[in-house]
Formats: sequence, structure tokens, C-alpha cells
Amino acid sequence: MDWGQILNSAAGELLSPVTAAYALAAIGISVHFGYAGLLNFGQAGFMAIGAYAFVVPILSFDAPLWAGFLSAIVFSIIFALLLGVPTLRLRADYLAIVTIASAEIVRYTVSTTALTDVTGGAAGLSGFNSGFNAINPFPSGTYGFGPFTYTENQLWVRVFGWSLVILASVLVFLLMRSPWGRVVKGIREDEDAVRSLGKNVYAFKMQALILGGVLGSLAGIVYVLPRAVQPANYGTTLTFFIWTMLLLGGAATVFGPIVGAMIFATLLTLSDGILRGLISADIITFISGTQAGQIRFMIIGAVLMALVVFRPQGIFGNKKELSFNV
Repeated sequence: MDWGQILNSAAGELLSPVTAAYALAAIGISVHFGYAGLLNFGQAGFMAIGAYAFVVPILSFDAPLWAGFLSAIVFSIIFALLLGVPTLRLRADYLAIVTIASAEIVRYTVSTTALTDVTGGAAGLSGFNSGFNAINPFPSGTYGFGPFTYTENQLWVRVFGWSLVILASVLVFLLMRSPWGRVVKGIREDEDAVRSLGKNVYAFKMQALILGGVLGSLAGIVYVLPRAVQPANYGTTLTFFIWTMLLLGGAATVFGPIVGAMIFATLLTLSDGILRGLISADIITFISGTQAGQIRFMIIGAVLMALVVFRPQGIFGNKKELSFNV
């Protein structure tokens, strides 16, 4: 077993663009669930909306980069409105049902053969990031050290992705300490009490849903910048990965979603590398390499079960935050 390579691969996930996308999406879920008490089980749908709304204008209409970002934000707002208008006046479980179903509808819609010319069908879309690489401020060369060694384009996408994570964290931090944030957290605790004070609970819920959805849409952009857009990546598994990261770090916290995403991504890569190394060294003989992917999720699941038992509020969470009414 090459422990150096295994540890380097795991360490490299700490700052990968995928981890940044996970963190950004988890911050969006934190706005929904941690602060506003909204059960959104369709964050993968927001990520898919952001990815395709960003990529399609660039490839189909030769739109500039800024237009792709604007398109992603606009379509994520529309998607949030479509989800929120019929559900936010009802119980929280209705939003959960609608979001998980809507995310699957989005995934199947973009993968249908009837839209292959636009969305690429099941094969997805690629070749859209040349404009992003063209504005790379870093000269050609190699940067960093050890597992954190990158080419100029790899460094650029990481700087961009993690800058969005930092900006989103600062924005959420400031909002949740503003009068708007106090109302949102009050709705999480007891929306009837907030309504009795004359606040429009429905409007505040919608605003929180839109904000978290826009963050999810931006996460979808970061997720695809170093890769192709493929509809298979936006299944319900992605949403529950993001929920796991949020609960691991702690809901209703600033650093919880970020640290949770970094730990989760690192543990996935580390467990996979260790399992495959043990299999290739014939130390583990009762499973095959193709089964290692499933076994690592069992290991991560056991770790998370232990976390729920011994620290249900997550790493940075507060037990008081677990008492809200959803």
C-alpha cells in the first residue's frame, strides 16, 4: 500500500472545487433548515438548475460569462418561487415532498432525448469553461506544494470556488445578525408567535428559500467548472450528501457547513483509498474493488451514527438549535 499517495489524495480533497461546491450548497441548506426551519430535500435540483442555466447560454447562444451567472441566479429564483408558492403556507413536510420530487423532475427533464440538442441528454455538456479559463489572473506554471500542487487553471477554479464560499459565509453571518435574520430564526422557533407580531411569515420563508436556492445554484456552477455537466450527478444522493455535511458540521452555524464538507469529502477519499489499497495488497480478500465504493459508505455511515449519538448538534452546533419547531 502506498500510504503517501492515499494521504495525499485525501488531503487534496480539502481544497478541491467539488468540496467548495459541497460547502456552498451546505450553506444554502443551512439557511433553509438551520435558520429558517425549511425542509429542502431538493438542493441537487438547485445545483442542476444553476449548472445548466450557466452552461446552456454559453454553448447555445455564445453568451458571455457574466450572462451565464445571471441566468443561473434568475432561474434558481424562479425555481424557488415555483416550489415555495404552493407549499410555504402549509406544513414543513409538504415542502420536503415537493422539493425532492422537483429535483428528480429537473434531472429527468435535462436528460431526456427530446432536449439533447440543448442539454446534451444523458451524455451532458462539456467545453464551456474556456471563457472562465480565459480570465484566469494566474500566469502559466505550477503553484503550491505536496498534495496542494496545481496548474494555473486548477488554482484559478479553487480560488474562485472558495472565494464564493467565503463571501456566502460572510453574507449569511451578517444577515442572520440583522433584523431580517432574527425574524427568520423566530419563524424557525415559533412561526405563530412571529405572525402575531405582524410579520409576514410567508414572505420571510420565501426570501430564505430563494437565498438558499441561489447559493445552491452557485454551488452547481462551481461543481461543473472543472468538469462536464452530467445529469446523473444530480440524484437524490447528492442532496443527502449535502445534508450529511451540514449535520456533521452543525446546522445554524457559520463554519459548520464548510468544515462538514471538508471532513466528509476527505473521509470519502481516504476510506476509498485505504480499502482499495488493502484489497490490492490481498489483506482484504472477501470483497472486490468494485465493492469498495459501497463499503466506504457503510464506514462513513457508521461514523455519522456515532456522531448523532454522542454529538447530535454536530461539531460546531449548539444543542439549543436542535429544539426548533419544524
